[in-house]
Amino acid sequence: MQASARQISFTDVNVLIYLKTNMKKTVKEMFDLKGRVAIVTGGSRGIGKEMAEGLAEAGASVMLCARRSEWLDETAAEFTMRGFDAAAMTCDVSKPDDVEKLVAATVERFGRLDILINNAGISWGAMPEEMPLEKWQKVMDVNLTGCFLMAQAAGREMLKQGSGSVINITSIAGMTSSANGPFYAGYAASKAGLIGLTRELAASWGRRGIRVNAIAPGFFHSRLADPVLDIYERSIQENNVIPRIGNEGELKGTVVFLASDASSYITGQTIAVDGGMTV
Repeated sequence: MQASARQISFTDVNVLIYLKTNMKKTVKEMFDLKGRVAIVTGGSRGIGKEMAEGLAEAGASVMLCARRSEWLDETAAEFTMRGFDAAAMTCDVSKPDDVEKLVAATVERFGRLDILINNAGISWGAMPEEMPLEKWQKVMDVNLTGCFLMAQAAGREMLKQGSGSVINITSIAGMTSSANGPFYAGYAASKAGLIGLTRELAASWGRRGIRVNAIAPGFFHSRLADPVLDIYERSIQENNVIPRIGNEGELKGTVVFLASDASSYITGQTIAVDGGMTV
């Protein structure tokens, strides 16, 4: 005689619900960004493009922004051709109106906002006694005030949903200096300030579901770094723990880690990706 199927009891249902809600995620699931939406400032080229690419490869939808459309539209088209869910918008992060429009357009386009990569930045090299005040102020406006404005506007959206990850791209220039240069007081001060802002935002928003961390790259090829790389590459090869300049793609893993559930218990931290330069 064929046994009849046992009816699932109320207790069985509760067990199934418990198992489903408390089951540990696999590593792949922890790094999966499907269904999440990211803004990447300065995302049209260089390390900004690389980090946006990493987020998209992990499944996130991305809104790229830059001050000029020259490389922005090209990068957005490339991402779309590769099957990424991507959009682009020009934005000067030092202008509050631009920032508010960018965040609003992102939410309108994708329906939410989960990740902010504060990458836009500029520099000006000069000895401190010769630094023009207007150049100092411009660097501060973009590198520090711009990051605050972006975090403020994005944070308001993240607070509504009770979750989010802000990743500020600072620099080892905000952590260490050299008597041999390069000499860029405004840049170094802005990046040190951004590390402090990272800690403060993490403390302010941590109990409301938003994590805030920073990445401090060492020397990578970029529009900002290339003018001095020829001068300092030999020194990096001789003195760095890993004796070379960072390779393309070596920031992807860190940014996906900090954006994903793999780092769900990490906030207020600055991770140096510098080949051991700051050891």
